[in-house]
Parts: sequence; C-alpha cells; structure tokens
Amino acid sequence: MSKQTLRAAVIGVGHLGRHHARILAGMDGVELVAVVDKDQEQGKAIATKCGSQWHAESAGLEQELDLAVIAVPTILHQDCAAPLLRAGVACLVEKPMAPDPATCDAIIADAKAGGALLGVGHVERFNPAVKRAMAKGIRPRFIEAHRLAPYTFRSTDVGVVLDLMIHDIDLALAWTGAEVTQVDAVGGATLSPSEDIVSARLHFSNGAVANLTASRLSLTPMRRFRVFGPDSYLSVDSQDRYALAVQKSSNFSPQAVEAAAASGNPLEGFRSLLDVEELELDDDEPLRAELEAFVAAVRGQREVAVSGEAGRNAVDVAFQIMAALEDCGWSDEQA
Repeated sequence: MSKQTLRAAVIGVGHLGRHHARILAGMDGVELVAVVDKDQEQGKAIATKCGSQWHAESAGLEQELDLAVIAVPTILHQDCAAPLLRAGVACLVEKPMAPDPATCDAIIADAKAGGALLGVGHVERFNPAVKRAMAKGIRPRFIEAHRLAPYTFRSTDVGVVLDLMIHDIDLALAWTGAEVTQVDAVGGATLSPSEDIVSARLHFSNGAVANLTASRLSLTPMRRFRVFGPDSYLSVDSQDRYALAVQKSSNFSPQAVEAAAASGNPLEGFRSLLDVEELELDDDEPLRAELEAFVAAVRGQREVAVSGEAGRNAVDVAFQIMAALEDCGWSDEQA
C-alpha cells in the first residue's frame, strides 16, 4: 500500500477503545474518520475530542475505511469484525480475540474471505520491558508469571483467564515457540459467575514449563514475568517498567565455583560469577507502539505483530486451562 492517508475507525470507545481513538487521531498518515459506539453520549464525546464523526453502528462504513480497531466486549468481536474483514478492511481485534476457539476460527475465515489483514491486540508484546527482555534471546526452560489486579467490575463477560492470564499465555507461547502438551490448573469463581483467580502449569513440546497465576481479587496490582534459561535469568516487572537480566559471567567455570564456595564471603563469591544488567527501557506507550506497528503492517512495511492464528492459539490454551479447572474441586459449596 502506498503512503496515502489511511482512513481508520475505532469500534467501541469504552475503557480501552477511547485510547485507541486518541492515539489514531493524532497519528501521522492516519485519519480517524469514525468512532462507533452504541452509547451516544460516550461516542459523541470521544468523537468530538478526536475530531471525528460518531456512528451508533459500523454498518455501511466498509467502503470508507482502510483499517479498524475492534474494542467492543469480547462476545461481540466477530459480529463487528466480520463485515469489515469480508470487505477487505484491515482489523486489529482486541484481546482476547474471541470468547472461544471456534469463533476465532470464524474470524480468521472472514479475513481470508476478504483478503484482509488481521491482527490481535496483545499489547504486552509492545511493553518496553518485555520487548527489551525478549531481544536478549534467552531460551526459556521455565517461566513464572504473576498478573494480579483489583476487582474493577469491568470485563466480567469473561473470566480471569481470558481477561488477564491471556497476556501471559500469549507471551509464553511467543517466547517458547512451542505447543502446549499438558495443562494443570486450580482456581475458581469468588465474585463473578466465572473464575476470578487461577494458577496454571503449562508443559510445552520443547520441554519448557510455565507457571502462570492471574487474579482480579488482589488489593495491589502486580505484573511480573520471569524467564529462566540454561545460563541466564530474566525478570520483567511491567507494573514498574523494570527489567533485570542475570547471566553467567565470562569467568564462570567449575574452578571459579569451587573458589567462590571456599571463600570467606560465599555471597560475594556467587555474585562474582554473574553478569547483572538492569535493562534500559524506552518511554514508548505500549498501545501507541502497537497501533504504529499495525499501521505499518497495513502499509505493507512489516508483518503483523500478532496474527489471527497467534491470537487463536492463546484462546485455545486459555480454554485448555479452563477445562483443567473442572478437575480442581473448587466450588461455592466447598468455599
């Protein structure tokens, strides 16, 4: 695609969609031509702020758009995306891609039918701490993630696995580059009809293992992702935008280990065997970086960062975790 101005729309301008609209409205080479939301007051307010037009629905906009962001509740993703994709409009569908794998497959089919570009909004891929950490090239053997948040009374159309844990499922799949072969999980519902806290253990085809914990019952937010490799360790704190890499130093050897063990200060001896680096992080707003990458993909300047297939894989693993929860014995009667 040439350098002409791309015509964009945001479908759903609630908690997250309004930020998509704000960023697209100020992006070079993009014109936000439509803000779509059934809530007239909210839709008009965001459209006015962004210098755009409000529409109650997206029907009839297909021929006016080059790209759209789908940020409505998960259960409405396919209904909103299908007409646009089949008309050839590139769509960035917010995570989770759909409420179940079958609906993900239908969205992918819609994109293929229209020859449209399809991306999924796993914004954690664009977190500066995560980007810098993944660039280190560590081959993960063990992954540990904690994603905790207070109860917000939003996104209750899905449980915590599709709401929060889906971020770390996607990161684990991307980082290992392997398929999940076994899933164990414990957790259940407390305040919602669906699960509010879950701990899952994933086994991958390459031998890697990931322990993922997600909760929307925490008083204090936490977003930590740790990766352990054969000769390195990496800790990413997305909440505080901090990352630390620890690797064996160049002087690491069996002899150096023996010397450290025999020294009068074993702790200092241990540290002398390691290279510790606090990773420098840029100030990119992850959502802005995600949208810039998607616009570049629409222009044909790069591959889409998170494909429909990748989004579908994350939802599939999420469903494996939810299926495993059925065996954990958690119920209201036992609480």
